[in-house]
Amino acid sequence: MEYVWDTPSDVSKRLSERLKNIRKRKKITQKQLAARSNVSYATLRKFEDTGKISLESFIKLAMELGVINELNGLFTQPVYTSIEEVINDRKQST
Repeated sequence: MEYVWDTPSDVSKRLSERLKNIRKRKKITQKQLAARSNVSYATLRKFEDTGKISLESFIKLAMELGVINELNGLFTQPVYTSIEEVINDRKQST
């Protein structure tokens, strides 16, 4: 198994930066996005600052920013780390 050097906080912070960049590119203020997505302004501010947010609120923001299809595409293509995983996947499919 390949070791990932990122911490969960690293990944969360990167995701918050990506959504923040999308928000800014679309010229939407934090207050506007909060109101339109039904996520509190405080939650959005905290997310952009720290990366911490509930999954449901994250999904609401992604939907409002028009990037939900990227989330829907997660985990749709299997990533195998061994031949055993491939064999087990084939057995499950049949």
